[in-house]
Amino acid sequence: MALHPEKASELRQIIHSQLHKMDVHGKIREVLAETISEELKTESHHLSEEDLMKALRRRGIIDDVLKELSFVKEMPEREMTSTPKPSTHLIDKETRVLKKTNIDPTRRYLYLQVLGGKAFLEHIQEPQPLPGQVSSSFTLCLHFRNQRFRSKPVPCACEPDFHDGFLLEIHKESLGDGSKMADATTMLSICDPVHLVLIKMDPSGETTLVSSHFLAWRSVLGSENGIATTAVELLGVGSECKVSVGVLNIKLELYPRLNQTLSQEIVNTQLALEHQKTAEKERLFLVYAKQWWREYLQIRPSHSTRLVKIFAQDENWVNRPVCSFVRPMRAGRLLDTPRQAARFVNVIGYERAPVVGGGGKQEQWCTLLAFLCTNKGDCEDHSNLLCSLLLGFGLDAYVCVGTKAKGAPHTWVMTCSTDGTITFWESLTGHRYIHKPINPDDPPLVEQPKPLYPYRTVGCVFNHQRFLGNCQPTDAVELCAFDLHDESKWKPMSEEAIRSVCAPGSTTSLPPFPPLCASLMDAAAISNDLELQLRVLVSEHRKDLGLATVWEDQLSYLLSPALAAYEIERTTGISAGNEEFQDAIRRAVPDGHTFKGFPIHFLHKNARRAFATCLRSPFCDEIICCRGDQMRLAVRVRVFTYPESACAVWIMFACKYRSVL
Repeated sequence: MALHPEKASELRQIIHSQLHKMDVHGKIREVLAETISEELKTESHHLSEEDLMKALRRRGIIDDVLKELSFVKEMPEREMTSTPKPSTHLIDKETRVLKKTNIDPTRRYLYLQVLGGKAFLEHIQEPQPLPGQVSSSFTLCLHFRNQRFRSKPVPCACEPDFHDGFLLEIHKESLGDGSKMADATTMLSICDPVHLVLIKMDPSGETTLVSSHFLAWRSVLGSENGIATTAVELLGVGSECKVSVGVLNIKLELYPRLNQTLSQEIVNTQLALEHQKTAEKERLFLVYAKQWWREYLQIRPSHSTRLVKIFAQDENWVNRPVCSFVRPMRAGRLLDTPRQAARFVNVIGYERAPVVGGGGKQEQWCTLLAFLCTNKGDCEDHSNLLCSLLLGFGLDAYVCVGTKAKGAPHTWVMTCSTDGTITFWESLTGHRYIHKPINPDDPPLVEQPKPLYPYRTVGCVFNHQRFLGNCQPTDAVELCAFDLHDESKWKPMSEEAIRSVCAPGSTTSLPPFPPLCASLMDAAAISNDLELQLRVLVSEHRKDLGLATVWEDQLSYLLSPALAAYEIERTTGISAGNEEFQDAIRRAVPDGHTFKGFPIHFLHKNARRAFATCLRSPFCDEIICCRGDQMRLAVRVRVFTYPESACAVWIMFACKYRSVL
């Protein structure tokens, strides 16, 4: 088995540096001197290589070297002959050996091991799943310096069996001097935390946010040998943010190890200084915000009833400036256009923050990682993500805070084009609306535009750099002008004040923005599986009604272009391909026969839920329960995948039968 020259050179370099670090050559010289003197005492002048190896093994030096170098698992020959793939997801079992590593020996890594969980008391009575039964599971998601990781799902239990390892690169892309290995002093200045998000998935595929925790990792810089073990207490979210949900045992280790560690006092002093600096910045911004609000109320007393939201609570109930929830975000090659970005945000599930008991809506603006990992959230979460993506595409985008029908609080996104056109983007549906203001001073005979958007009032708009309060005589959207540079209509906050607490790296309490991850779903396989499940459900339903079921595969296939056209229209707003679909159906349905079709759209992949929803529609129920001569049924499922495993599921039921007069 031959090793690639570059890999052999890299391996030699790692071994050489490790031997030099352990001073193996010096130890061998000592053993050699002792062994020679012992042999001379016994008047034996012959010293073989085997004698020297025995002496080294007896003193444990060979075992120490092998132990230090055992960070690569021996792979089967068939695996070694394939192309080596880089891996940053490491698995750590009882052997405590890293299974797969392709690390750059010139760069510094933080190896984070999750060694198990305990005290998840809510699951103390969790029954053991039966063989073949799917149980609820925990998944741990991590984000550190533009790198994201996800643990294997483990069954929910009082002591969940977490055993995962993650190799986090300290310097990533433009963050830090990538060509130089980070030393202890450099790493001490890196204030990015490791964001841990724990989610629970029930057997139906529904996710729940369990905990969101920011792990301070720099204590490892003052630990002996660059290794630190800690018990991390995870707290709940929302109204349960002060209640412990469980404890994770975590081990932190630096690779390569530091030649010289810092004292724990230096590390603690640095963390205390950063905390003090952040607290002072946040205090000054709060003082400024109060002064700005007083000035805003002095313009007219009615401003006190407008929705001007300067701060919002995240999932841990920490008050943050709303501008910190938005940041220009590039999707790489995962999304190609702003409208595709709007479609992606639209297919992420909508769910209000859960509340225990009554009392109306509980407002909770999730950090981006928590929103993406649970794959659902409230309108504020959707609007913040859409605004960030539109800013990344170079648009002048803002989140609008106001109300919709019946005075319900709502947020949406607005873009201002260079020609003055104002476009509203509804993040929950992907719809776009052009804003044409009504001039109340026009004569009664002048025809006024009729607004198509559902928004009623707007109190403020903001993005990552600007915050503006609406100070026009009325906050009705249809009467408002959106010239944001006119301070008589929009009262701005100081951009410098916003930058002091919302710019990246300005404070240590600012949650870092994670990158988007590509979808891992196989759209064709999921489409086939859902289609087969729906066929079984329809056949069983018709059997209960005493009806036979005959499927026509060709008719099912002909429904595909229609489903693709529906998704294209949702993404681009352009209807295309409908003529070909209609022509194909006319050719497939003989004279004297009737064709009926019913398309429907879902944001989940649960066949039973989808079928139950379809039956509630009288049009779909009419197709599924159709009776007739030469009756044939068809069903087609098309799953369209987007980043973060979000997906749009289109289902179309159809039937054709001979018309009998």
